[in-house]
Amino acid sequence: MVQWVYNFGAGAADGRAEMKNLLGGKGANLAEMASIGLPVPPGFTLTTEVCTRFYEDKCTYPTELKGQVAKALARVEERSGQKFGDATNPLLLSVRSGARASMPGMMDTVLNLGLNDWTVAALAKRSGDRRFAYDSYRRFVQMYSDVVLGIELSHFEKLLERAKQRRGVKQDHELVAEDLEKLVMDYKARVHVEIGMDFPEDPHEQLWGAVGAVFNSWMNQRAKTYRQLHDIPESWGTAVNVQAMVFGNMGSDCATGVAFTRNPSNGANDFYGEFLVNAQGEDVVAGIRTPQELTIKARKSHGSDLPSLEEVMPNIFRELCTMRQQLETHYKDMQDIEFTIQQNKLYMLQTRTGKRTAHAALQIAVDMANEGLISKSQALMRLKPELIDQLLHPTLDPKAKKQVIAKGLPASPGAAAGKVVFSADEAVRRAKDGEKVLLVRIETSPDDIHDGAGGQGRRRAAEPGAAPRRGAARGESHVGPPGLPPGHHLPRDLRDAGAGHLRGCGRRGQGWRRRAGG
Repeated sequence: MVQWVYNFGAGAADGRAEMKNLLGGKGANLAEMASIGLPVPPGFTLTTEVCTRFYEDKCTYPTELKGQVAKALARVEERSGQKFGDATNPLLLSVRSGARASMPGMMDTVLNLGLNDWTVAALAKRSGDRRFAYDSYRRFVQMYSDVVLGIELSHFEKLLERAKQRRGVKQDHELVAEDLEKLVMDYKARVHVEIGMDFPEDPHEQLWGAVGAVFNSWMNQRAKTYRQLHDIPESWGTAVNVQAMVFGNMGSDCATGVAFTRNPSNGANDFYGEFLVNAQGEDVVAGIRTPQELTIKARKSHGSDLPSLEEVMPNIFRELCTMRQQLETHYKDMQDIEFTIQQNKLYMLQTRTGKRTAHAALQIAVDMANEGLISKSQALMRLKPELIDQLLHPTLDPKAKKQVIAKGLPASPGAAAGKVVFSADEAVRRAKDGEKVLLVRIETSPDDIHDGAGGQGRRRAAEPGAAPRRGAARGESHVGPPGLPPGHHLPRDLRDAGAGHLRGCGRRGQGWRRRAGG
């Protein structure tokens, strides 16, 4: 019988890092981290072969899959000490994509899966925090409705804004439990209006809906465009990773963050990343709250008044530094990681080879050879020809006189110039007509990739740049995947500049953060 499902967690795994073709990059690395003893929440991976069969058989699953998933889910329940759908101690899940080649932001993710009107009460009782429970519930309903049910996010964003207006607050985290409970009811009512059906309460129905949505997202337009830009074959398919949820938003002893084991901009051997206390992964990338630096050194360098993780949770920081060293020693390369802290316990959610600038690639290769992590010949082999592309991006002369009208966070290498536009569709239309354009937005998202491609299939210096106002330094609002155009995070007051020309430049040292998973 074909094995369609591979387990990981509790210091053991069915798969290993070299099985990326079968388990996808995320699944293979989750299995590897579990195997080397890192604290990985238990879960299982549906292989890329399931995706291939799914499309070959007109969007149906192999007959053995349901039984294998049931066994894998039972193992997660055993390892976590929780039960899926239980009204007293419920197991909640994340469902994420994971192709063999990294496609950040291009496919879909669902978090907090398994919540309903009964399990949310159990979560509130278990955590002792009704606000946390209903905040998780409203996030789940919104995300599931968008990803699985195909309902426009704007409907939920409007309801959220109304809830804040009623409470007289400006930030999501200022809403109280009663506000969030009513918001969940309003969300569900909107779901019924939009699709004529109730929001699904059965956790198993939710799970298979999310799995199907991730497989379907392999063929969404942004994923197709990304594959064309990066020569990724359609036949590869994506894996699906189902994992026990851990929560960074249960209180002040919880946090979530992203990091590179070395500086991806200049290659310095510095721990480089951001985190937020009492937050979930999407909060770090959404730009609603200002992320905090990992280290005291980085905080001082950026002139931030917000305390670093090194100061807020010194014991957790030391543990994270140990894992940083362990990952680099094991993988023998700079890593891009995601982590969550739940009630002062650290969990690793992802690791992958970190993207870096050409300058950083050279520095990291030389340093790792000098440190004895890799040989000199291995260092030379890591300097790929495509890194030269970054060095060939046009840049502004740093000595030239220029009038600065706005500043922002760097997003991509090089410089861009063009007419300012305010929607991705208009950017595509003008670019196809031969105009040079800059997309100016409060924040960009993976859905803007058709703009980044400029309708030309390959990025060239003349293609449109992007200038979002908001987003974390490794946030999804960046335009940073290699092969997409240069851009900057710039303030929204650029809208007042009209349709004149704007110039901007940046150095992309950051990986492009996915929607919450990717």
